This record gives sequence, structure tokens and C-alpha cells, in this order.
Amino acid sequence: MVWRSVVINQPARLRREHFSLVVEQEQSARVPFEDIAVIVLNNREITLTHPVLSACAEYGIGLYATGDNHQPSGVFLPFQSHSRATRMLRLQLALDKPTGKRTWAAIVQRKIANQAFCLQVMKAGDHERLMSYSRRVRSGDTGNMEAQASAYYFPQLFGRNFHRSQENWVNAALDYGYAVMRGAVARALVAHGLLPTVGIFHSSEQNAFNLADDLIEPYRPLVDLHVAQHRNPDDESELTPEDKAALVALLNVDVAMPRGMMSTLSSIEQAAESLARIYDGGSEMLLELPQVVGLQQHRHEM
Repeated sequence: MVWRSVVINQPARLRREHFSLVVEQEQSARVPFEDIAVIVLNNREITLTHPVLSACAEYGIGLYATGDNHQPSGVFLPFQSHSRATRMLRLQLALDKPTGKRTWAAIVQRKIANQAFCLQVMKAGDHERLMSYSRRVRSGDTGNMEAQASAYYFPQLFGRNFHRSQENWVNAALDYGYAVMRGAVARALVAHGLLPTVGIFHSSEQNAFNLADDLIEPYRPLVDLHVAQHRNPDDESELTPEDKAALVALLNVDVAMPRGMMSTLSSIEQAAESLARIYDGGSEMLLELPQVVGLQQHRHEM
């Protein structure tokens, strides 16, 4: 079972040795490919061999590259690893609008409910107000409850003057966490034969991850809660390697799913699988979405 997140912040050389990734630094490390979910390259002096890229595709590993601002700027995903990718694409394009609207409503409802939980944990604002927003979401979110909830939620969680357009530590942390989560969602979608470009609600022609941006929504509050609880008092500071590693580690935090408690990464896999069943003729009632329950790290049995 994949569960490791490998974050590389120092100069290194990555190579494949049989069934393992070898990270050559002052102290080299070896990690079985079958255990790895994501690899984050966060240094300009990292080199890797072609067999490493091939292994990432073979084992379904999401490989992230960061830009000059040290935010994830690209992700390497397996190419059509699913045996029925073409069939799934046709099903995506043929999804009827009523089912799509009801599916989007379910996603928005869970996102707002998770936002309400964050306010409750942080003792910020009126979480019952957000729960009422969640209950008022209708098919297609025609009342735009998602936007109304966000307009109330972020100032309550991060301060009255907070805005997502500001350049500060909080927004840098949110952007980094969202980007990692987005890549993990895209990885799961591809693994289940879905094309991330074709979304349910998001439909920008310039966005290669429309569907990932749909399914990520209930997971965003997990990042919000972590950032709120670990906020740097110096809002002008930059993210440290420790900050980034902690945000990547959110993939191993427990969330509640209809089938029980599991890691966020396993939850994303199940959410993508349930979404594929909807495309294959199932009801939106089959959609399995996460309930944020805190920031407890999942315990993996070795």
C-alpha cells in the first residue's frame, strides 16, 4: 500500500536500484517504490535518471517539481495507466447535466461542512452558520452557497482583514498545501481511468486539472485547519522546509469516510473510485467524500 511522501529539500541525485528509489546525499536513503505515493523535488540541484521517471509511471507515483518561488509548479503523472481510459473518457463526456449538478452539490455540501468543523475546532466565528449554508445547497449550487460560505469562513479563520490575494505566510502555506493535495487527487483520477481535464463544475479551457479542482474541494479545509493551528506569528516570513514537509504530511492525516477512518491519501483513492462509478451509470449517492475530524496522523501497520 502506498503511504510514503518523499520530500527532498537538499541537493541530491535520484536513481533506481531494482525496486527502490535511492536518494544520494551526504547520507543516502533507499525507499521501495511500492511504498511511495508522492515525491516532491524542492531544490534546484536535484538530478534524476530516466529509470526513476519510468518507475514513477510504473508505480503510479506523483512526482512534483517546484518553481522559483518553491511552490509546486508541475506534476508528472502516469500516462493512461488504466486499461479502459478511452472508455472512461467517453463516459466523462457523456455525463448528463442533472447527475453532474447533483454530484457538484454533494461536493459543495461536504466542503462547507468541513469548513464548519474547522471553525468549531478553532473556536472562530459561528460554525452553525456554515452548517446552515451546507444544508441549503441545492443541485448545481444555484444559490452560490460555496462562495457565501467562503466569504464568511476565511475572515473568521484568519482574521477580519485576511484575503486570499495577499502575499503572506498564510496564503503561501495554503497554496502549497492545496497544490500537493491537487496533485494527489489528479494522480488518483488518472489511476481510475479518468481524465483530470474534463470537470464536472470547473470547465476552464486553460485548466488541465478541472476534475481535480472539483474533487479537491472537501479536502481544502484539512489544509486550512493545519495552517490555522500552525500559523507563523511572522506573517511576512517564507515557508521553511519544515513547513512544507508538514503540509505534504497532511496526505497521511486521518479522515472519516463511509467505509471508516483512513488516511487522506486512501480517502482520495476511494473518492476517485466512487466518482468513476458515477460516470459508469451510478447515482451521485455513490460518491464517497471525506469528513475532516482533526489532524491525527494515520498509523500504518508495518
